[in-house]
Amino acid sequence: MKEKLLNESFDLNYSEIKGKISIAALKSGRTYEDITLLGAVKTVSPELINYSVEKGIRVIGDNRVQELISKEADVTKNVEKHFIGHLQTNKVKDIVGRVNLIESVDSIKLAEAISKQSKKLNITTEILLEVNIGSEESKSGFAPEQLMENIEKISKIEAIKIKGLMAIPPICDDNSQNREYFLKMHQLFIDIRDKKMDNVSMDILSMGMSDDYETAIECGSTQVRIGTLLYGTRNYNTIKEI
Repeated sequence: MKEKLLNESFDLNYSEIKGKISIAALKSGRTYEDITLLGAVKTVSPELINYSVEKGIRVIGDNRVQELISKEADVTKNVEKHFIGHLQTNKVKDIVGRVNLIESVDSIKLAEAISKQSKKLNITTEILLEVNIGSEESKSGFAPEQLMENIEKISKIEAIKIKGLMAIPPICDDNSQNREYFLKMHQLFIDIRDKKMDNVSMDILSMGMSDDYETAIECGSTQVRIGTLLYGTRNYNTIKEI
């Protein structure tokens, strides 16, 4: 009974979100198909994840290494997996090869660790560079003014490929300020793409979550990460990192 209720709630949420994505995409001169809806599955059960994939979710994202590993055997393989949380270098060996994309590369040191593990597995790992667009001391990521310099260095590192940028702007009470951060990110994305650097494709601009995904899309986001609004309120203390 509980599973049925969760599935029905997901169906309603998914339908509403798809409608809003379509409208926001239209405002930016695009269509729903141009936007990737990533299901942020922190503490979501494998059963509900699998149901959401059956209904159309094609990309999911975990932000805890241990949780991703613990659910791996029970989550369908018919889905693209991203790691979207802060990744410590000592956990790189547990993530590389398990996901299609690491979204949260916030330092050259981390990029080098991913490269080292990727070479051991004889694979190329796709990554996004995280930008601290609000210059917040509490957040990791490359400073906007240092991004170009760092992307040039990381693009030369073996066994990784830069696919785009990711950002989580500061929490804003004023939507116009929120929009300002998103537009700044989009301009960085365009500026880097226009340079046509080797090993840098700039296919993905990952920004926008449950509270601000419509604004992010209107400002040029190609991927939004939605958790609570899609899967419902969850208990974030059920699985702890080790």
